[in-house]
Amino acid sequence: MEDKSLHKFTGIYELEGHLATCNLNPGVRVYGEKLVEYEGLECRLWDPRRSKLAAAILKGLETFPVEVNSKILYLGASAGTTPSHISDIILDGMIYCVEFAPRMMRELLPVCRARENMIPLLEDAGKPQNYLKLMEKVDFIYSDVAQPNQTEIFMDNMRLYLKDEGQGMLMIKARSIDVARKPRQVFREEASKLKEHGFRVVDKVDLEPYEKDHRCLVCEFAF
Repeated sequence: MEDKSLHKFTGIYELEGHLATCNLNPGVRVYGEKLVEYEGLECRLWDPRRSKLAAAILKGLETFPVEVNSKILYLGASAGTTPSHISDIILDGMIYCVEFAPRMMRELLPVCRARENMIPLLEDAGKPQNYLKLMEKVDFIYSDVAQPNQTEIFMDNMRLYLKDEGQGMLMIKARSIDVARKPRQVFREEASKLKEHGFRVVDKVDLEPYEKDHRCLVCEFAF
């Protein structure tokens, strides 16, 4: 592949217009992604239609505070598609993967077994106190939970687990909150809710055409 370059975010590459991360587990695919060579390294192409984080980056996300030593709490890890790409980036860090559905956890477990920096937690993100003894304070919280109270779940976990200087990313799924209201109205109301409860939105992008009626918000504590 030609025209290869390092993306502005740590550990992310742009290869002929595609995002990619350097494979922590060479030779192994997580979700059928394409593997390519770059300067002697094996990279995994990052599909924005399978990962909302990749979609957000391609749509112009300016804030992604994840470094090689970051500690991360991931809410709604599903089968591990996006967490695995984050795992490629945080070589000296750790990602705690919370997933409530046993069926998805069965798919997540093999991914975690092959990656020492991924810890699977079969827990309900809506009850963050239940995994308090399994956790530590983290630098970054990523939330992708399809629940009507997804913003409340995000805020509860932020209060309990985020370091004071940390940030969080919330993938708002408008149709999971209210199918009767227009998505933009839902986005405005959820952003207002965050502000009312002591959080500041520092970045936002819509995910279309990769995901319909989704918006990515990056938040921090508003001291």
